[in-house]
Amino acid sequence: MPVPLIKKKTPMSFLDAGERKTNFNEVALGYTKEEALREASRCLMCPNKPCVAGCPVGIEIPAFIKLITEERFEEAYEKIKEKNFLPAVCGRVCPQEKQCAAVCTMGIKNEPVAIGRLERFVADYAETLGADKKNSARAGSGRKVAIVGSGPAGLTAAGELAREGLAVSVFESSHEAGGVLIYGIPEFRLPKKVIKKEIAQLRDMGVEFNFGHVIGRTKTLKELFDAGFEAIFIGAGAGLPRFMEIPGEDLNGVYSANEFLTRINLMKAYRFPEYVTPMKNLKNVVVVGGGNVAMDSARCALRMGAEHVYCVYRRTRDEMPARAEEVEHAFEEGVDFRFLSNPDLVEADGKGFMKGVRCLRMELGEPDESGRRSPVPLEGQYDFIEADTLVVAIGVSANPLLLETSPGLKLNRRGYIEIKRGTFETSIKNIYAAGDIVSGAATVISAMGGGKRAAREIVKCLTEHNISDERK
Repeated sequence: MPVPLIKKKTPMSFLDAGERKTNFNEVALGYTKEEALREASRCLMCPNKPCVAGCPVGIEIPAFIKLITEERFEEAYEKIKEKNFLPAVCGRVCPQEKQCAAVCTMGIKNEPVAIGRLERFVADYAETLGADKKNSARAGSGRKVAIVGSGPAGLTAAGELAREGLAVSVFESSHEAGGVLIYGIPEFRLPKKVIKKEIAQLRDMGVEFNFGHVIGRTKTLKELFDAGFEAIFIGAGAGLPRFMEIPGEDLNGVYSANEFLTRINLMKAYRFPEYVTPMKNLKNVVVVGGGNVAMDSARCALRMGAEHVYCVYRRTRDEMPARAEEVEHAFEEGVDFRFLSNPDLVEADGKGFMKGVRCLRMELGEPDESGRRSPVPLEGQYDFIEADTLVVAIGVSANPLLLETSPGLKLNRRGYIEIKRGTFETSIKNIYAAGDIVSGAATVISAMGGGKRAAREIVKCLTEHNISDERK
């Protein structure tokens, strides 16, 4: 007798909203073994595997899900690790609903398979068994590659290169590895211990991490070549915050989302005075933006003790680029959303601090190049929000520190590194780049996909040519 089709994906448990907004504990609790088996049974095991094509790193999704159905969890983990060095991270933060799950055949008439939740289950299960400590790399060739930046692109490139037996050194400007994973994504969405365990596996493969190195200042790209590195991969991300350029943005109380989240996540301001990074007492907080960074900022502000948190967004909820789950969680936790609204003035209290934000009301016009309807201001129609803190989360651009000190490194019109189509090589021979420094702000998994493909090109180049001689 055929097994009846389970049309809806298996629910996952979350901390209660009233409890979770008071702490930084992980909100999503993950699948139990029974829940994972139920969800895995929904996969149709399509022979054409559209989900694999939808994954930026090409995980063999039906294959690892089939292993779950057979309760071969360690093997499922190894299957994922063939293509993805950060499964516990990706299972938590990747927008599967816009990538692999978006093209899931099951999703045509029913809910798509919860691929990310299954990936997380496998990674977490492997960790409980110690299976995540099994790593392999080829015998070392002695050929050296430098990685600039330890975010998703850099970590992925490092893993791919180390697996091929290359000597990999990562140069990171901060005091911890992880890039945006460690400073930008809050503990309640991505616990730091998860990141650190996956980075530890790279160390076990021989990857060397060097901290406090601002490439372009403490060392130049030329100096890396002079030190014996035969190729360089740049995965420095796009860490320069954008502001709205409105009057009053220079007042005390105004933060970029980068600074706000870095203080809280990386420098652990939420554990002051145990950690000596202060954060002013928050009362009324306005967060501007509609993406995941805005959701993270608003939800962090609640956990830091803010009495009222507003999220001001110039379009409607339907146009928000943030993951639907994160928006829903923000609503549940009490974030006050002000749609069709856009700040045009930060008002001062006369003592150098802000006392509120004036917002211009908007309406939606015709779609723009992103496919979303453009916000159009309603002249003369304003609202005022009394607030002591403003967090601007409207995007980032390329940090010029490295770019300005690298003559010959060609940039595109938006100020990001230009690469050769298909090879990821920059305008400087044997220097490769991928991730947000090339594409602009994107997802963790898309940066990983770029890092993976660039690493393959570096391996190909080192294997086919003696590039040390070519540089002489």
